[in-house]
Amino acid sequence: MSKVNPRTPKGFRDFLPADMLKREYVMNTVRDVFQTFGFEPLQTPIIELQETLFGKYGEEAENLIYSVSHGRGSKEALSMRYDLTVPLARVVAQYESSLSFPFKRYQMSPVFRGERPQKGRYREFYQCDVDIVGVADTSADAEVIAVVVTALKRLGFPQFTVKINHRQLLTAIGQYSGVPDAQLPDLYRSVDKFDKIGADGVGRELEERGIAPDVVRRMLDLITQQRPGTGNLDFLESALGDLEAARVSIAQLRGLAVDLEDAGVTPDDYAFDLTMVRGLGYYTGPIFETVITEPNIGSISGGGRYDDLIGLFRRESLPTTGVSLGIERIIDLMDVFALYPDDIGGTVVQALVTVFDESTRRDSARLAARLREGGIRTELFMEDKKLGKQFNHADKKGVRLVAVIGPDEAAQGVVKLKRLADGHEQVVALADAVASARQLLDLR
Repeated sequence: MSKVNPRTPKGFRDFLPADMLKREYVMNTVRDVFQTFGFEPLQTPIIELQETLFGKYGEEAENLIYSVSHGRGSKEALSMRYDLTVPLARVVAQYESSLSFPFKRYQMSPVFRGERPQKGRYREFYQCDVDIVGVADTSADAEVIAVVVTALKRLGFPQFTVKINHRQLLTAIGQYSGVPDAQLPDLYRSVDKFDKIGADGVGRELEERGIAPDVVRRMLDLITQQRPGTGNLDFLESALGDLEAARVSIAQLRGLAVDLEDAGVTPDDYAFDLTMVRGLGYYTGPIFETVITEPNIGSISGGGRYDDLIGLFRRESLPTTGVSLGIERIIDLMDVFALYPDDIGGTVVQALVTVFDESTRRDSARLAARLREGGIRTELFMEDKKLGKQFNHADKKGVRLVAVIGPDEAAQGVVKLKRLADGHEQVVALADAVASARQLLDLR
């Protein structure tokens, strides 16, 4: 049999232990925040029926959905999940009699998209979502925004802004400006690219789609307003006050501002930004996106209200809002900003117990068991190598403490403990090994 060249498919990655420790630190921190706010865990399958996924995202997104090829006579058309939101809608409709509403759930799972791989963009990546099902009030939107703000602050991010807009407000702006109803989806798609191509690029793209230049200019004059606080809302209320969609959406955003204050989110943490559009087709109300502002490197979370999506799976819909943290980007930025704690190193092992020779192997094994019982993550060296190479192994992995029991130590009932960072050594009785090791490791 010929040898196989070991490699991963394009857009897919392996994570070695040092990387996994960083990923787990971020995900555990985020999970703790989710649970602090009272969200319950949920898991859904990687593979869904195609009828579950298609017709929910819009044409551009659905072109990226992976289909699953399988044989053995199965007639089910299957695809890999594109996000965690549509599967949530299915779960709510499928198990509603078993759920308690409002239903607050979080899910941290991989999703799959057939995008062109590039730096920071992968075909398999994790999403970390929180959603509240069954609450129409903007207090639910405020809570999921507060979750994002709390998680980012706990991870140590110093400068970020949650941009807030309303899907129906953009509709009202389009209608006021003269965009035909049939071309409102074109408006959403083009304005969604505002951060990448700017006002001029958005204008050109809309004109290429057949929207009149004077209509485009009128629309851009409205969405490019940048006033602090609720200034953008005041301006639009004056300009668009006769449109029902504008009145309703502006009132909701004003209510959201009050709810954010009550949730502990300050005006320094968010801004009403009329150029921010979430690209997916199922949003119906307030939408939000978090960006790093210093330096300006783009979005790290996104979400919004989608009150109609669950209605695609049951007779009546349920009001729902949620947000997804861009956990892959956050993990990368933690390195850029040096936000990982010093003790997030290359290994989970806190102590290595060496094996001096065959005569003391059982003593070493018993010591390792003792340390583990004492809550110390311990590796017992398993190869027949000299002590120097065992110490090298510990140093290469980043193990902080090495324990040695040679024939002399075994005869005296003691163990030698060495902290590698500063070379500090202690010889202690075996009965005191756990307490001494914990002290050297600064474990409480």
